[in-house]
Amino acid sequence: MEKAYSLLLFCVLVWGSNFVIGKLLLESFSPGFTTFARFLAIVLALYIYGKWNGISFHFPKLTKKDLLVFVLLSTVGVFINQWSFFIGLQHADSTSAAVILAMTPLITCILAAIFLHEVFTKNMAIGLIVAAIGVFIVVGSGYDGTFLKVEKGLWWIAITMVTFSLLIILTRLLSKRMEAFPLTFHSNVLAFIISIPFAVLEEEKAITVAPGAWILLIVTAIIVHGFCNLIWNKQIKYINASKASTLTNLEPFVAMILGFFLLSKPILMTQVIGAIFIVCGVILSNKKRSRRYAIT
Repeated sequence: MEKAYSLLLFCVLVWGSNFVIGKLLLESFSPGFTTFARFLAIVLALYIYGKWNGISFHFPKLTKKDLLVFVLLSTVGVFINQWSFFIGLQHADSTSAAVILAMTPLITCILAAIFLHEVFTKNMAIGLIVAAIGVFIVVGSGYDGTFLKVEKGLWWIAITMVTFSLLIILTRLLSKRMEAFPLTFHSNVLAFIISIPFAVLEEEKAITVAPGAWILLIVTAIIVHGFCNLIWNKQIKYINASKASTLTNLEPFVAMILGFFLLSKPILMTQVIGAIFIVCGVILSNKKRSRRYAIT
């Protein structure tokens, strides 16, 4: 159990660092090219992993409805999710972005209630209100002292949050027809194909970028979206899902600390307070929900 928690904590620390790493990458690459290169690295890593372990890549015959869901998952849940993330980081503070994305579990609850007809309880609603207060605190003031002036990048991060929630919902819908590995592989392949024109249109200087930036781009893509995802999916069976999800609430604080040391970004009290509100909202929602299901 301690090993499982340690590995899950490692994943959370890596994912939290992705906000700062993304900022560093955008100093050398455009959002479109960064998205394209990451998908290329992820697809190659998944292909090697699948071949090495003898995992099937078989794409089953789907109904027209399921095929539409797959296209939406690949386009919106995978490609737009990554692309909007890097566009958002280009204009927004990495810490604020991490805090906003911490709302993802609650947004997923709302979408699950709409599309999967899952129960949305009173306790979830309370958690959502508490978390919303945290978001208001974070976006309510900026480094320049202005009030209720939302950064342009945070709107893109909000899109990232919604598309990631849709990714979870659409994956649940298709998981009954497809195995997890081929679903993950083929959705990333389609997202990679979609990203090609964006990379061509946006990037003009990639060839002249220093080797260190290329190494950071490729290695972090494999570790953040490949290696850590595999670790998480393997270890999650040993730990209650609601308990594991609470670990992801550490991501905003990891982004704060790394942003301070690597990007020289001051940590605002509004960011700390807002993050605490959001974390409390998510924990409240998960804790109450898990108890309710345990009783019934």
